[in-house]
Amino acid sequence: MNTAQEMGVRRFGRVNWLGTYTLARREVMRFLNVWSQTIMAPLINAGLFLLIFTIAIGKGRGDVMGVPFMHFLAPGILTMTVIQNAFANTSSSITSAKVQGNIVDTLMPPLSPLELVLGYIAGAVARGMIVAVVIAFGAWIFLGVGIAHPLWTLAFVLAGSVFMGALGIVAAIFANKFDQLSAISNFVVTPLSFLSGTFYSITALPTPLQAMSHANPFFYIIDGVRFGMIGVSDRAPALGLAIASGAALAILVLCWRWFRMGYRLKP
Repeated sequence: MNTAQEMGVRRFGRVNWLGTYTLARREVMRFLNVWSQTIMAPLINAGLFLLIFTIAIGKGRGDVMGVPFMHFLAPGILTMTVIQNAFANTSSSITSAKVQGNIVDTLMPPLSPLELVLGYIAGAVARGMIVAVVIAFGAWIFLGVGIAHPLWTLAFVLAGSVFMGALGIVAAIFANKFDQLSAISNFVVTPLSFLSGTFYSITALPTPLQAMSHANPFFYIIDGVRFGMIGVSDRAPALGLAIASGAALAILVLCWRWFRMGYRLKP
């Protein structure tokens, strides 16, 4: 046995860059091959949300936090769409592999648990970023909503995509069939994203509900993107980014641990 093997260094190095890149590329190509469902559909859904609110409320709704209501709403719709798509990318990929029985094809190659996590998360981030760019462009064209703070916007979209991609991995590992995954999406992800200030400022809520919102990582992601796009927020963006990043890191550690254990993945 040579020295490298004795030290536990794999023949392709400490990090399997090629394997990680291949997994990431597979995850990206998986959603790009059906771009009409994964990219165009979210744009249409976001547009329908904005259209319905425009027709239902119109100009009768006053300013929110000093900005027109539709300008206030656009970042929330964008963030909600981004986090739902990031979650869907990892959760659908792993659940499909488990249901079809080919998850072993991903687990057998010489990829460490961390490399598996990074490969899946790369796909979620890519999908979230593309969806964010498409919707932001549409908001700029039709509503005149620009990007007040590009770096803050990028940071929160990235943190949100990582957090939800990791949450999608956890949900997919835990679920053994699509019904269970749908239950997690319908009863956990969707309510938390809707009740996190997407359509309103949490200052309008009673104090107990405000406290509950402050315990919800979704709120900080949506609030941070809103600050990045239109320059207003309910909480300080630095605090929001710290909480969103901490939540993402905690879920990533759980993903790594479950991949390392083979929890609900290996027979």
